[in-house]
Amino acid sequence: MTAMLTILCLLAWTLPAAEATNVDSSLVVGIQSTKTAQLRPLDPQERDMMSIYDLLYDGLVTIDDDYLPQPCLAESWEESGSGKTWTFHLRKDVLFSDGTPLTAADVVATAQYILDRANDDASSNKGYYVNLKYFISRISATDDYTVVVRAARKYWGLLYAMTFPVLPASAIESDNPPGTGAYVVTTFDAGNYLWLQANPNWWQTQPQVQEIMVYCSDTPKAVLENYEYARVDTVFTRQIAASQYKSGTTSLKLDSRTNQLETLLINHSSSPLGEAAVRKAIRYVVDPDKIASTVYLNMVTRTDTPMIPGTWMYNDSLSSYFTTDIEEANRLLDEAGWSARESSTGVRVMPKEDGSGQWRLHLRLYVYEEPENDVRVETANLIADALAQVGIECAVETMTMSDMSTKLSSGSFDLALVSFAMDVCPDPGFLLMKNNTGNYSRYNSSDMNTLCNELRTQLTQEGYQDVLYRIQAQFAEDCPFICLFYRNGAVLTRRMYTTARDIRELELLRGIDTFHP
Repeated sequence: MTAMLTILCLLAWTLPAAEATNVDSSLVVGIQSTKTAQLRPLDPQERDMMSIYDLLYDGLVTIDDDYLPQPCLAESWEESGSGKTWTFHLRKDVLFSDGTPLTAADVVATAQYILDRANDDASSNKGYYVNLKYFISRISATDDYTVVVRAARKYWGLLYAMTFPVLPASAIESDNPPGTGAYVVTTFDAGNYLWLQANPNWWQTQPQVQEIMVYCSDTPKAVLENYEYARVDTVFTRQIAASQYKSGTTSLKLDSRTNQLETLLINHSSSPLGEAAVRKAIRYVVDPDKIASTVYLNMVTRTDTPMIPGTWMYNDSLSSYFTTDIEEANRLLDEAGWSARESSTGVRVMPKEDGSGQWRLHLRLYVYEEPENDVRVETANLIADALAQVGIECAVETMTMSDMSTKLSSGSFDLALVSFAMDVCPDPGFLLMKNNTGNYSRYNSSDMNTLCNELRTQLTQEGYQDVLYRIQAQFAEDCPFICLFYRNGAVLTRRMYTTARDIRELELLRGIDTFHP
């Protein structure tokens, strides 16, 4: 064991318990990491490691606490040609951590590397930033500080795609390439630790926290144990067990929103779910607040639409559509022709048109297994119990994710508990447009298709917001599927290191670089 490693291990394992105070000049962070063998910011292998990359690398654009794009490496931009072209003007005082200046050629080389991989039909590994191909058709530099983007989609949402980490053109495929962020990695022992120090060439004010040790554990349980035994100051976790921690005199719990949207999909091609009245009846019965409190122990951010609540994009005027109302559910089912019930079971029935018998209101609810967590199965059972109250018989079946994928692709399901990893860009079209990649519900609305296409013509935040509000109103009216919530994680810390209001997945140390209490 080297002297450096000995020092680091002693630091990690002998920290005393401390009161919850403001961070000093160093911080010890515990994460889960077993897969990251090389530091490649364009090929992240693990969620927690991306929060470390966020401190090392900057994009042209950053997303603020209000979830709006703001200047970062680009100090300004403008669009022309009705959104066909976007011109980004780089800051002229930015150096990479190795002292070389940032130029437009670096931005172009990084983006082109991402695009080439994304568009390589022969490759199965398209890269983490594959979605950039939906926003950029061509990128070039007109001088050292001007980047010109030819848009694949001519709309304001393109700004969210410009958050990818910019690397030096000469080091894009290198291990631990120089970055423009507040910190640099000086030591990395895969699966054990990283040592970060303040980047002396950072283009902003030097951070108060000069050193960050990142201690790696192999399981979520081990991450929490290291915090409990005060081996680290701060940990990231998505475990439901984190709900037991409360902010107090010796520890703080910061909720962190993930990009994982939990939904109950409804198959419109499966009779009788093609009828809006039946889908709405199900929506009136399912109680996301009860699921959130009893199953997820409130480690969620409740949402009724695919958009992020509490932000500029969320239409909170639609709450009347999403209340739990058993009486209204029964009325809608009666109206849809399911007024009769079996005397022995209470299940709703409807006579067959040919007089040969009757249909039973029986639905299949599929749920896939989640490693080390049975919250989805509990959720499915709660939903089945709720549906039984209004005479809907619901059979829950648990399967592997692979089998669930097959069911979704073939449309062989009635209901399915499914999560979606939502993109940085607030554009729900992939879930709602006919035949789009995430539209497993087989939802088909010409009005919704028109709205989603209209969204992709908006060139201002105001116009974008207006169309998003109308998309959510159409969503409420049609009930294509049911949004339950965004999953939450938690940051547990004995040292307050940020004033950021929006602690979010992949940016869990957000604000540490500018924290000066």
